Amino acid sequence: MEKQNSTLAERKAHIELGGGSAAIEKQHASGKKTARERIAALLDPDSFTEIDQFATHQEHLFGMDKKELPGDGVVAGTGTINGRPVAIYAQDFTVMGGSLGLTHARKITKVMDLALKMKMPCIGINDSGGARIQEGVSALAGYGEIFLRNTMASGVIPQLSVILGPCAGGAVYSPALTDMTYVVDGISKMFITGPNVIKTVLGEEVSQEELGGARVHAEVSGNAHFFAENEDACFDQIKRTLSYLPQSNAEKPQRTASKAPKSTTKNIADIIPADKSQPYDVRDIIAAIADDSEFLEIQELFAPNIVTGFGRIDGQSVGFVANQPLYLAGVLDCDSSDKAARFIMLCDAYNIPIITLEDMPGYLPGTDQEHAGVIRHGAKVLYAYSQATVAKITVILRKAYGGGYIAMNSRHLGADLVLSWPSTEIAVMGPEGAANIIFKKEIAEAEDQATMRKEKVQEYTDLFANPYVAASKGFIDGVISPEETRATLIKALKMSEGKEESRPAKKHGLPPF
Repeated sequence: MEKQNSTLAERKAHIELGGGSAAIEKQHASGKKTARERIAALLDPDSFTEIDQFATHQEHLFGMDKKELPGDGVVAGTGTINGRPVAIYAQDFTVMGGSLGLTHARKITKVMDLALKMKMPCIGINDSGGARIQEGVSALAGYGEIFLRNTMASGVIPQLSVILGPCAGGAVYSPALTDMTYVVDGISKMFITGPNVIKTVLGEEVSQEELGGARVHAEVSGNAHFFAENEDACFDQIKRTLSYLPQSNAEKPQRTASKAPKSTTKNIADIIPADKSQPYDVRDIIAAIADDSEFLEIQELFAPNIVTGFGRIDGQSVGFVANQPLYLAGVLDCDSSDKAARFIMLCDAYNIPIITLEDMPGYLPGTDQEHAGVIRHGAKVLYAYSQATVAKITVILRKAYGGGYIAMNSRHLGADLVLSWPSTEIAVMGPEGAANIIFKKEIAEAEDQATMRKEKVQEYTDLFANPYVAASKGFIDGVISPEETRATLIKALKMSEGKEESRPAKKHGLPPF
C-alpha cells in the first residue's frame, strides 16, 4: 500500500507540474499565473477537488502518440468561493499552449454538466492557443459540445468567463454565450481571426492588442463586462460579482445585513444641478441610496451613457439601470440599448429586482444611428423590460421625454412602481422644443418674441411637463422628495418579495436580435 501511495503521489506531482518548470517560468515571465495558481487564488484555501486529473488524449497521428500532455492541458473541478460551491476549469497554457482537443473539451463539459446538475456557478478560465489542429474535427466537436452546454445552462446557473491569455477562433464563442466576461490589461486577447489572417486576406497590419486586447473589448466592442489591471484584481471582481448572484435561478441572492449609505456621500437633494441643462454623475445618486454606498458597475467603460450594475438596498441584491447625464446627456443609442437590455435580462434570470433611475432626453438622433439599427437595438430595451417578471421599480429624477419615457421601465411596460421627484419633466419633448412648435404662430407674431417664447415655455411646463399631470392619469404612482427615495425603495422591495407574474404559454419569444 505504501508503494501504491508513493506511486500515486509521484503521478500527481508530475501532472501538477503541467508542461514543466521551463514552461512555467515562461508563463510567469509573461506576467501570467499558471492554471493551478489561478484556481488557488480564486477559490477558498484547500477547497479545490480536481476531476479527471489523469485524463489525457487518445490521438496517434502527427506524432501525438509520442506526446505526453499532463491533464490534457486543462485543470477542472469544484471548490468554494466565500463558502459557496462553484465549478471551475482553467486551461493550462504550459501544456501544448492550452490547445483544445476532445479529451480537453470533455473534461470541461463534465464539470459544466456537474455545475448544472448541482445548481452552482461555473467559472471558465481561458488561456489557449485554440483548437488542437492535430486532432482535426475532433477538436471542433469538442467546442460544439461546450457551446451547447453554455446555451442549456444560460439563465439557469451563473456562467463566468475569464480571459487570461489568448482566446481565438471558435474559442471566443463560449465566453460570448456566458453571463459575464472578465479581461485583464496586457494579458487578455480575443478575436475570431488573428492579425496574420487579416494581413493575408486584407493586407491590413494590426497587433493582437490593437485587434482584440482587453481595453478594446471593454471600451469598443462591449464583449467584456469587467476590465482589470492585473489577475488578482480580476479575481476580486469575480468574487464581488458572485456575492450579488444566487447559486441558480431556483433561488434568490443571499441577503446581507442592511447598511446605511456612507455619511460622506453627497446629500441626494443637492446632486442634480438647478440648471436642467447641466450634467451630473448618476452614480452619486446610486451611492446616496445603496447600502454602504457600494456599487459594482458592469461594462463601466462601454456605452457610458447608461450605467448598469449591482448594489444592495436593505441587504437585498438589486440591479441598477440608470441614464448617465455625464455622457451624451444620458440618451439611448445602439450600444447603450444593448448594454441595458442584456443586464435587465440577466437580473430577471437570477431573481434580482431592477431599479431604474431615469433622466432621459430621448434617443440619439443621426444618420449613423438610424443606419446602425437604433430601431432594432432600442427595441431590445422595450422587450427586456416587458418580459421581465422580477420586481421593477422606476424613479424619474429629472427628464422623461418621448419614447425614452416609455422605454425606461414605464408603467406601460409593466413596471410595478413608478415614482418621480417633484421637479421632473415628463412629456413628448422638452418644453422649449414643444413651445416652439405648439405656439409657433403666437411667438412669431409677438412684438417681443423672446418674452413670448419664455411665457409659452412656462405655460407648456405648467400644463404638461411636470410629474403631476402623469400622476393625475395614474401613469406614475407617486411624487416623492429626493430624501424619501431610499426609504420608499426599501418599502417597495419588501412589498414585492412575494411577487408572482405569469406570461402567455409559448416556446420562446422573438427578441429583436
